[in-house]
Amino acid sequence: MTAPAHPVRFLVSAAHKSSGKTTVSVGLAAALSARGLVVQTYKKGPDYIDPMWLTAASGRRCRNLDPWLTPEPEIVASFERHAAGADVALVEGNKGLYDGLALDGSNSNAALARMLRLPVVLVLDARGMTRGIAPLILGYQAFDREIAIVGVILNNLGGGRHEAKLRMVIEHYTDVAVLGAVHHDPHLTIVERHLGLVPSNESDDAQRRVSDMGAAIARQVDLDLLLERVGAAAPAKAVAPAVPAAATAEADVRIGVAQDRAFGFYYADDLDALRAAGATLVRFDTLADTHLPSVDALFIGGGFPELHARELEANAALRGRIKGAIDAGMPVYAECGGLMYLARSIAHGGQVHRMVGAIPGDAVMHERPVGRGYVELVESGDFPWPARAAAEGPGTAARAHEFHYASLENLAPDVRCVYRVKRGHGVDGERDGIVVGNTLASFTHLRSTGGRDWAARFVEFVRSSDYRHRRDGNVVYLAPIRGREALIV
Repeated sequence: MTAPAHPVRFLVSAAHKSSGKTTVSVGLAAALSARGLVVQTYKKGPDYIDPMWLTAASGRRCRNLDPWLTPEPEIVASFERHAAGADVALVEGNKGLYDGLALDGSNSNAALARMLRLPVVLVLDARGMTRGIAPLILGYQAFDREIAIVGVILNNLGGGRHEAKLRMVIEHYTDVAVLGAVHHDPHLTIVERHLGLVPSNESDDAQRRVSDMGAAIARQVDLDLLLERVGAAAPAKAVAPAVPAAATAEADVRIGVAQDRAFGFYYADDLDALRAAGATLVRFDTLADTHLPSVDALFIGGGFPELHARELEANAALRGRIKGAIDAGMPVYAECGGLMYLARSIAHGGQVHRMVGAIPGDAVMHERPVGRGYVELVESGDFPWPARAAAEGPGTAARAHEFHYASLENLAPDVRCVYRVKRGHGVDGERDGIVVGNTLASFTHLRSTGGRDWAARFVEFVRSSDYRHRRDGNVVYLAPIRGREALIV
């Protein structure tokens, strides 16, 4: 396919959640990439899982755009910086087009589309619908005339007859183009779990599934028409000049990052921020590795440790070495699943499995969410990392998010927590951010954004730690893989 005359940019949204927009978005990214176009993907909101699938589809790291967590100038700068050099910039929305926290819609998908001047492709779950699809489309157009809905992709169709009826209705009553009609195919659906879709890092055939989604979309969506319509509606010029990434400090700190089937929830921008602050990121596998890599600190992000608890327990060698490193003063930062892994145990499905034991509490899984949504945290004076900006330090509030079905039970009464929860749940509805030695572990997921650069603060903490300066040959490290380190890319 010939590359568009200028970069094509659009937002994929839906009338409501679970409409199949992630399958469509992943399929579009894969299909356009297969035609030789450079596709940069984005995900609106704090989700980790959809970006993993979008990254697999495009071959470029998906970026999160979150109006609640990130100031508008940063969102625009990130969008333009990563779109530079791409033929297509595809933003996948979350929930419905007009849904969001605020009554005025200021953090909705529509608001993001307006901010970035993006035309909208609307994915409609058309199961059981015929003539009723017309007032739905007309209503979405009329609700906000500033939002350019350039076409719809009909999803979950019951067959050719159903498709023909819908096309006739839409053509008769609206001026919206039908860009595609995707028939129901259970083999294309990404399986859902309690936190959303199953992450691609847990799927042994993720790349095949992505290829299948791309092939299905290429057959059932008119890609040329889609590019034509969004290209005509999108501005030829960028919203703002692309801002180059911050200069990267000399890499003088080494941080081990748990990245495997149990842990994979990391923001690409936060990993970039760690590198920019001077960190070399070294991957380790909590399920397979028996030794830690040669590092000054650890970052254990979120994931689904409860589903891999048996394997995590079986790897007693690594658990013991992590516990020993923490006892020796190694700086560690753990979020959500990482907190659960550092606890004494994880209880799930009637089974209890031993974990690292550095956090004096037991993680217990529940059937319903314990903490879900955006949070606001206030730092106490005991916060271990140095402040780098006026927005950081004791008494300042930070926006973040949480999504966990686990609670932390049997917590030692003298445990030290360094966050007061203004909004959200955290550990117990009032506190979060457990500190043990040089370890900070919380149910909250942070973002390095909006004047609160947690990545730079953590790197500075590691850089100044006694542990880094007295690390010696008594520590056993993971040998380089085939003569080279397993660096995070």
